[in-house]
Amino acid sequence: MSNEYRDLGMRRRIARRDFLNGIALAVGSGAAARTMALDAFGWRVQPQPAGAQPLYPPAATGLRGNYQAAIDAFAPIQRGAYRNGSALDVDTRERYDLVIVGGGISGLAAAYFWRKALGPEQRVLVLDNHDDFGGHAKRNEFQYNGRTFIGYGGTQSIATPYPYSYTAKRLIEDLGIAVERNNEFAARDAFQKLNLGAAMFFDKEHFGEDRLVAGNGRLPWPEFFAKAPLSDAARRDLTRIYGKNPDYMAGMTADEKTARLAGISYQDYLLNIAKMTHDALPFFLAQGGRNNKRVDTTPALEAARRGSPGFNGLGLTFDEEFRESSYTFHFPDGNASIARLLVNRLIPSAIGGHQTMETIVQAPLSYERLDESKSAVRIRLKSAAVRVSPERARVSVAYLHDGKVHGVSGRFCILACYNALIPALMPELPDRQKDALAYPVKVPMMYNNILVRRWTAFQKLGVSNITAPGMYHTGTSLDPGTTIGGYRGVTTPEEPIIVRMVRNPNKPGLPRREQHRAGQQELLSMTFEQFELEIRRQLARMLAGGGFDPAADIVGITVNRWPYGYAYTYDTIGDPDVPPEQRPHVIGRQRFGRVAIANADAGAAAFTNQAIDEAHRAVEELFVFDGLT
Repeated sequence: MSNEYRDLGMRRRIARRDFLNGIALAVGSGAAARTMALDAFGWRVQPQPAGAQPLYPPAATGLRGNYQAAIDAFAPIQRGAYRNGSALDVDTRERYDLVIVGGGISGLAAAYFWRKALGPEQRVLVLDNHDDFGGHAKRNEFQYNGRTFIGYGGTQSIATPYPYSYTAKRLIEDLGIAVERNNEFAARDAFQKLNLGAAMFFDKEHFGEDRLVAGNGRLPWPEFFAKAPLSDAARRDLTRIYGKNPDYMAGMTADEKTARLAGISYQDYLLNIAKMTHDALPFFLAQGGRNNKRVDTTPALEAARRGSPGFNGLGLTFDEEFRESSYTFHFPDGNASIARLLVNRLIPSAIGGHQTMETIVQAPLSYERLDESKSAVRIRLKSAAVRVSPERARVSVAYLHDGKVHGVSGRFCILACYNALIPALMPELPDRQKDALAYPVKVPMMYNNILVRRWTAFQKLGVSNITAPGMYHTGTSLDPGTTIGGYRGVTTPEEPIIVRMVRNPNKPGLPRREQHRAGQQELLSMTFEQFELEIRRQLARMLAGGGFDPAADIVGITVNRWPYGYAYTYDTIGDPDVPPEQRPHVIGRQRFGRVAIANADAGAAAFTNQAIDEAHRAVEELFVFDGLT
């Protein structure tokens, strides 16, 4: 082991040491082995009842998200290994009114809508390939020194840049979530009292030296750029771009400007129209739009609408985006609490009592009760659907569980899984629909949670979040938590806190969908040890001036790897300009007999409300087909 590994703490035993790609290694047998796996540095989970899963999933550390065992079936599915749906190892002989493939927000919402319309006697089975429900609404827990720290490993907030539909709002209200109460629960006082703010880390590989500069967004830009390790030309151009710009497109009408901006990237605009020096381009490496749009793949028009620097002299006006007061509302575990509230309504025995927004965060969840035969709704985890066979009167579904292909059937089926898998799951689909389903490429991303024993280094540096445009993780932030229902956020720098580090892997220069594919392959090819090394190296470099010691200060790591992350959204550069009804997501989501499709992919929008809306649409389509409306 190298000196670097020792200095970074790679040799130190923390909980992740007993996990290889998210799977517990055998260190003994039974409950004792499970406890040993989480007992390093004071970590512990309660022994699980007989028949329960090996671990309480939110407390599992190491590689999470799309961990390897959850997606092992994807490649053989796409190769057609399960095309013969009759080749079952186990025929469960279970019959349901509705089988749902995918236990994320969309799948759970579909089950909720179905039973709300048809009654509690409806039998529903939800299959999911992971060991936990919620999809990207992933809950991460750390136990340290007798205290539980809760974070989110995926979708964070009840948020949208446009109004929620009536259907989505009503579901949120039915679950007892009052988003307007956000200010009661937000826990940012500790940061405000210490006057912590944003900073940018300039790395030596892109800027010539490692330097942390605090104050971006708070200091006047000329003052901020004067502190940064930039060439005179870059400093001059960035000061201009972030100041009052001239009309770089003088002589063109507003419509001509808009059309031109729609067809070029933000990078093209900065370099070729605003005439910014290439020396300044590294400053924008981490900037772009939603869903892994970077400076080279974000349309300039989208950047202009968002208010990005460089456009204020063009004389263009845009309609203001609607933003609700709920935009930043989130639970400590993000939207995992929405998933938990849905499960509480669907399977009350799994989360006892009628839970509310103030009780759900700490409500005990019995995973062994998710799939009880006596329950009308069952959630079967670690069960990857491998074949969906539509028949005249029923739908047969084959799924892989414990290495064997099992079979169930339902009167109807809703596919709330990834669009790209559906053509292989159901090869009977028309070619046009299969091509449409295969068109989008999921957005790869990483939401990593690192528990540190104190955050005095951030305090000394005066920062609560750091943008690092040239580094592996482009965003690092302290998560103060949310104080709600007895769970409290952090209050002092001497206590532990979760540090969030975000990465959207890409490969500049390629079209956006190809960048997504490259990012997926990168994430799939790396081991947890490699991810951990990147985390420790980057924190050590960025926080060196605050006295951060990665070997001593890091006490837990959970890597939420999402090679198949958020839904693909269209842009004006990489996607054809076609009427809405000809968009791939609209063609792809068409009902096929007794099978409907519900997921965020079907709405081409990576928002929780979109997942809810698509679930409602899919349920309605099956009702219309069956003459129930």
